Amino acid sequence: MLLNKNILLGVCGSIAAYKSALLVRAFIKAGANVKVILTADANNFITPLTLATLSKNPVYTQYFDAETGVWSNHVELGLWADYMIIAPASANTLAKMANGICDNLLTAVYLSAKCPVFFAPAMDLDMWKHESTRENIAQLQNFGNTVIAPNSGELASGLFGEGRMAEPDEITKFLTAHIRAGLPLLDKKALVTAGPTFEAIDPVRFIGNHSSGKMGFAIAECLVSLGADVTLVTGPTAEKSNYNLRRVDVVSAAEMNEACLAYFTASDIIVMSAAVADYTPVQVASQKIKKADTEFHIALRKTTDILAGLGILKQKHQLLVGFALETENEADFAQQKLLKKNLDLIVLNSLNDDGAGFKTNTNKITIFNRALEKTVFELKSKHEVAADICKEILNLLV
Repeated sequence: MLLNKNILLGVCGSIAAYKSALLVRAFIKAGANVKVILTADANNFITPLTLATLSKNPVYTQYFDAETGVWSNHVELGLWADYMIIAPASANTLAKMANGICDNLLTAVYLSAKCPVFFAPAMDLDMWKHESTRENIAQLQNFGNTVIAPNSGELASGLFGEGRMAEPDEITKFLTAHIRAGLPLLDKKALVTAGPTFEAIDPVRFIGNHSSGKMGFAIAECLVSLGADVTLVTGPTAEKSNYNLRRVDVVSAAEMNEACLAYFTASDIIVMSAAVADYTPVQVASQKIKKADTEFHIALRKTTDILAGLGILKQKHQLLVGFALETENEADFAQQKLLKKNLDLIVLNSLNDDGAGFKTNTNKITIFNRALEKTVFELKSKHEVAADICKEILNLLV
């Protein structure tokens, strides 16, 4: 849910500020981009160096940094963020936020933010219960902000009660759940295939192709970001996957077919972007084949047509998307494949287009629907192409 999201973390003066390091790590692990603002008092509890190291971004502490000569533009920071989280949020900062006081960078950014704002209070028991604090929190909620309620536990004062900041993993789960609640593919299951398949000739050699898996991985990540429960079946590839999805690694076309059949029935959306081998050796040598004659012949047989098989099994509620990589008669072949294999959409890429195809970070596609209507897209990054494909999928689900 947090993949590629921009999270602005505000840290106030509180003993709980040390937990901000764990929070940054959790956001980074989830794939987010993180920037941190520290109030002056927060500097007494955790160093900017720690948070800069973890976030891999400069930490902001004031409007103007005399050492670097850099002006911190509160408007730009507010526009950059997809989500703003203030944790820990002290009673002092909550009061300022509720009353429009912006006497430091954090409160100025809060007033400039265009994104959802969450705050996780941290304070002593009596401060948390005080009527002024309750009124300030109610006012902030009336403004549309979201409170992540504190826990009960041992406080810095030695007292026991409410006021202990929610734990970093609780804050991360709360934010993730909040985002998921408004996503269009919530409660949908998706199956995505990616990468090549390798068909063994002997223990050393194989028949394969140049697919990197980048397109399929980008589609899987996009579907995750839209709320889907995603299973990614991938052939051999160096690509790293989002930890929010289920990854199944396979090698051969037969293994990919087996994995797809295992997850197909439960899936609502199936996107078959893998470059599956059409043929596999009839026999696999048990030992490495040695050089001998000038010519070497391998008997091949057809592999199972996974996409065609799924097209036969497809139910009315399922949406099946195929891919076609062509070098000639591109549109005709893609349309024939769409109809023959009972697809809802087919994505055509051409090896004749510069910057498209295997091992590139860009792609240029044309999408055909069942009415054979086509939508042509310009050359874009594969993540942007994935977003275009997912938009077409969403249009069919409406």
